[in-house]
Amino acid sequence: MEINNAIKPIQAYSSALREVCPDLNYDEIDFHTTKVTVTKLKAKKNYLIAGQIQESLGFVFKGLLRIFYINNTGEEITVTFIKENFYAADYNAFIKQAPSKYYIQTIESSLLVNVPFNLIQESYSKYKSFEKFGRLIAENYLNSRQNRIESFLFENAEQRYTNFISRNKDILNRISLTHLSSFLGIKRQTLTRIRKKLIQCNIDTNVSCKKH
Repeated sequence: MEINNAIKPIQAYSSALREVCPDLNYDEIDFHTTKVTVTKLKAKKNYLIAGQIQESLGFVFKGLLRIFYINNTGEEITVTFIKENFYAADYNAFIKQAPSKYYIQTIESSLLVNVPFNLIQESYSKYKSFEKFGRLIAENYLNSRQNRIESFLFENAEQRYTNFISRNKDILNRISLTHLSSFLGIKRQTLTRIRKKLIQCNIDTNVSCKKH
């Protein structure tokens, strides 16, 4: 649901824009941010459903989401997690305005700033500085996708887990073992064994997942 008191989320989005595009002036920021909206979603609610065309990029002001797909046996496979100050999008489908193959769902109650596709295109045309915004988001998406592919090619399950916790200590206790094992491409029982082994070896870093 869209909310009326959207000042803080939009201010945070404005700050993120300025960080990416320091050349943007007040008028350019104002033109862009006066046309965004804010959505509040409870936990386990969908921001995007497979088969839909995603009309807005979602800047996460507060909360945590995951992107997943459903395989041919009906199992949910988590692709990534999206935390504060990152963007919730199936970016490949978004830039083509094509139907998505993925779901984007909240893990926690979340506040997102909706940045319409048409607004992004209009901002590109009107202000050259906004092109950097689009380029950096695209680069981040491509880098994340490449890192995930290479993790399955060159790392074993234990390495994927230890690399994940080293990069994501701030969200590890906010996600479930089920979602994490799906993201890592292993069975939940295998993840439990890895965690026990690392704790015994004093490698695990005193962080824990939710049990469900």
